[in-house]
Amino acid sequence: VTGVQTCALPILTEMSDSAIRLPIAVQQFVLHWGEMGGQWGVNRSVAQIHALLYLSDRPLNAEEISDTLRIARSNTSNSLKELLGWKLIRRVPVLADRRDHYEAEVDLMQMLTRIAQGRKEREIDPAVAALRICTDEAARDPAISDVARARIEAMHGFVATLDDWYQQMMSVPPGRLMALIKLGKRVLRFLPKARTD
Repeated sequence: VTGVQTCALPILTEMSDSAIRLPIAVQQFVLHWGEMGGQWGVNRSVAQIHALLYLSDRPLNAEEISDTLRIARSNTSNSLKELLGWKLIRRVPVLADRRDHYEAEVDLMQMLTRIAQGRKEREIDPAVAALRICTDEAARDPAISDVARARIEAMHGFVATLDDWYQQMMSVPPGRLMALIKLGKRVLRFLPKARTD
């Protein structure tokens, strides 16, 4: 047998209704992305659909996605809605086809910032709001110990600082932000020495 290794998951070509097989590397990427999604608290089907669209060289419709990944149409529909909500995919028109087709955002910095923004809205913003309430309650509660009050304030300050850092980083142009990321710990050369260094 010659040629590229293939797997058992079919995908329909644009030119015909006959099924071809996904290359093994594509299958592995889709499966691993699904597993990672589960680790990050994202539904496995959502992550697998995102991976498939990210690697696809053309927009796919919901039927193709369902058939390729062998998942229920209702699951595909719900997963596509979630990915649209995260702005990780978009609907695109296809000539002579009235069905909705989808393609993924392929700019990795855009993908990263959209995921980060979505997680911030769902996780960090509620945490900051809840800690602010706890801090205010602790400040006027004579029954709370000084230790507990100080630790609540410290936690609120820490999370609020991270939130402020995130807001500042998102205002940095993508090219500059990538340069900053690539600096890694070398960025310490530009910072004044701290007592804990």
